Amino acid sequence: MKAILFVGHGSRDPEGNDQVRQFIDNMSGSWDDSLMVETCFLEFERPTVNQGIDICVEKGASQIFVIPIMLLQAGHSKIHIPAAIDEAKKKYPHVQFTYGRPIGVHEEALEILKTRLTEIGENLDHPEPDTAILLLGRGGSDPDANSDLYKIARLLWEKTNYKIVEPAFMGVTNPLVDEGIERCLKLGAKKVIILPYFLFTGILIKRLEEMMVPFSNQYPHIEFKLAGYFGYHPRLETILKDRVEEALQDDVKMNCDTCLYRLNAMEHVHHHHHHDHDHEHHHHDHEPHHHEDEHEHHHAHVHGGQRAGELK
Repeated sequence: MKAILFVGHGSRDPEGNDQVRQFIDNMSGSWDDSLMVETCFLEFERPTVNQGIDICVEKGASQIFVIPIMLLQAGHSKIHIPAAIDEAKKKYPHVQFTYGRPIGVHEEALEILKTRLTEIGENLDHPEPDTAILLLGRGGSDPDANSDLYKIARLLWEKTNYKIVEPAFMGVTNPLVDEGIERCLKLGAKKVIILPYFLFTGILIKRLEEMMVPFSNQYPHIEFKLAGYFGYHPRLETILKDRVEEALQDDVKMNCDTCLYRLNAMEHVHHHHHHDHDHEHHHHDHEPHHHEDEHEHHHAHVHGGQRAGELK
C-alpha cells in the first residue's frame, strides 16, 4: 500500500496545527482510495515525523511518500526530514521512501499573494501612488531560504504595478518588520501593506496582528493594512497536489536525501531534534533564536567550500 505522509511545521498555537490537519483532510478526497493519507509535524505537535512513519507502516504501507508542507527550502526540509527518513529506512528496510519537495518558488504561490492583496481592496494594475508592499517571511539562518523570499518579492513586483515591494522577516535575520517599514518610508511610501508569506495561523501571525496598532501609533500619517496569510486557498491545494504527483511519479527535481553534503552536516545537528520536538522555547521578537525556526542556526556549516544543502 502507498501512503502520503504530509509534514507540517508545527506550532505552539493549536489553531495553526488544526488548520494544517483540516486542510489535508479536505484534500484527502483528491486521490485514489487505495492511497493512505496521514499528517505529522516537525515540532511542537504530535505525531512527529518518526511517529507519522510508524503509523503508516502499522497501517500496512509498503511505500511512503513524504511531502513537506513548507514554503521555503531551509534546514527543516534539507536536513531534519531527511534525517527522520534515514532513521526509518534502518527501522523498516522493507519499506520504500520517496521524499517530495517543499512548495518553493511556485507560480501558484504568487497567485495566492495577489489574491490576498485584491481581497483587501487593492488594484494590482493601478495601485494608489506611494503604496508599498512589505512581503513578510518567517526568517531563518539558511541564506538560501532567506534569498528565496527576495526572489519572490521581485517576482511579485514583476507581476504587479507596485513601485515598492520589499522583503522583511519576523525574526532570526534582518531586515525585521520595523526595519522593513522604515525602508518603505524612506523610499517614499505613504501606505504600507504587510503581506505575510505564511501558510497557516500561529504565534507569529497573531503577534503580527497585535503589532498593527503600535505601527499606526508610531507612524500616524501612514496608512497600514494587513493582508491575509495563505490559509485555505484552492491554489495551495494545487501546489501540494503538484508535489504529491511529482513524488508518485518519481519525478522529484530536488531531493536533499541525495545531497552529498547532508551526511556531513548531520554531524552538527543535535540528535534530540529528530524526536519529539514538543519542547517550549522562551523568545523575544529581536532575539537571534526567535520562534519555531530557531534550530536552523545549525545548518550553515561549510564543507569543502560548499554550504551544506546548497546544491540544486
